[in-house]
Amino acid sequence: MRRHCGDRPGRGEGAMDITAIALAALGGLALLAAAARAYSAPLRLLLKAGLNTLVGLAALALVNATSAFTGIALGLNLFNALVVGVLGVPGLVLLILVQWVLT
Repeated sequence: MRRHCGDRPGRGEGAMDITAIALAALGGLALLAAAARAYSAPLRLLLKAGLNTLVGLAALALVNATSAFTGIALGLNLFNALVVGVLGVPGLVLLILVQWVLT
């Protein structure tokens, strides 16, 4: 009985030995580390903007919670939260002044 090339016992053409697997794993880890390093600054900036937006939303909720006493009420929406989150207290004052001028 005659054997074909793929029928040989032992290592075949498609078999990967441990060094090839280790090299492939190290190459993948290097690519993953490079991608993490490249995208770390934009992700950090995005997370900081998101956190500031949540703080702005909390400040707007606090202003609305005291609206019965102060008479100042601002809408709880994404635009107002972004303005207060990015600009901070001056942004909150800006929104109050814009509401005062427009009413």
